[in-house]
Amino acid sequence: MAHVPEELLYSEEHEWVSGELAEDSVVTVGITEHAAEALGDIVYVELPAVGDSVSSGEVCGELESTKAVSEMYSPVTGEVVAVNEELSDAPETIGEDAYGEGWIFRVRLAEEPSGLLDSEAYAKITE
Repeated sequence: MAHVPEELLYSEEHEWVSGELAEDSVVTVGITEHAAEALGDIVYVELPAVGDSVSSGEVCGELESTKAVSEMYSPVTGEVVAVNEELSDAPETIGEDAYGEGWIFRVRLAEEPSGLLDSEAYAKITE
């Protein structure tokens, strides 16, 4: 069973969010270990661009694995302020360290997010 860190919040689309969830704060976004395991070996990541606006629940990139191409959804609304450039050369980092070096992008929140799940609720939907 995949690890679900208690300090993070999660979307039903299997993204995680780390940071203070207040308007104008910056949060870090990635995909969960559960999603990374389901995808298999990730071979390509299409990242949003710095300066892009992302909306909660909307597609903001793609993850390509040896099994499939999957859309990535933003769990929050705001402006992308950083992307993990390391993933261009080493997309497998997501599968190796989903909650650490495998982070995907950072967003300055336009509004306080709603509908995110705590670790216990997220673990239930992945059982």
